[in-house]
Amino acid sequence: LGPMARTVRDAALLLSVMAGPDPRDPLSLPEAPDRFRGSLERDFKGCRIAWSRDLGQFPVQAAVVDVIEKALPSFNELGCVIEEAHPDFSGAADIFQVLRAQSFAFGRASDLQKHRALIKDTVIWNIEQGLKLSALDVSRAQARRGTLYHRVRAFFERYDFMLLPVSQVVPFPVEVEWVKEINGVEMNTYIDWMMSCSLITLTEHPAMSVPCGFTPDGLPVGVQIVGPYRREIDVLQLAYAFEQATHVSERRPQVAV
Repeated sequence: LGPMARTVRDAALLLSVMAGPDPRDPLSLPEAPDRFRGSLERDFKGCRIAWSRDLGQFPVQAAVVDVIEKALPSFNELGCVIEEAHPDFSGAADIFQVLRAQSFAFGRASDLQKHRALIKDTVIWNIEQGLKLSALDVSRAQARRGTLYHRVRAFFERYDFMLLPVSQVVPFPVEVEWVKEINGVEMNTYIDWMMSCSLITLTEHPAMSVPCGFTPDGLPVGVQIVGPYRREIDVLQLAYAFEQATHVSERRPQVAV
């Protein structure tokens, strides 16, 4: 969960009113949110960035990778050093599927019981997957999530940021309910094509998606900037620097009407 905005500054402004301590939320952070209203300017000389096409496990369309790799020199021009690397994400997809199913069962089981005919098949499937889980299944997934968190935390002791695709595919026709295959690899569930975002969310590290460029067909592609735990301000600063250097968010593809 987080803000959606036209610019990085606007996203920071939204965080400045969304963030901050609140006794009604035991997970809220104690820091004052005023920092998000400050300057986003920063020197990135010598900053170490890890670039990963796929976190070593999911297929990504070549068009997505091509657009992002053409934008990587912009980070070099900011003074960053880029290396191909990523944390060990083994088992992360299974963890996500279990915890997502558990949350669907917890939040929507009564809807399924009362209004099954009104619910789409994919959501029915996800709720029923959750209802099949045992307490031990969920406990194991949470324990494995903790292990994954520490692998990613340790990775950010060597790198300041990580870059990866926002989506594994370019935008697809509205008539397509969900992507069934990528690069010849079959997607087993309706959420498999979103793993580039889902697995990062699982780690609870801050991430921001920013416009990166367009394919030759004029389809937009985004790059995901991930930072160390609770370093949202760092992510905003790098996203802002990239936005100012490229002005991609100001460009618009030609659209036939």
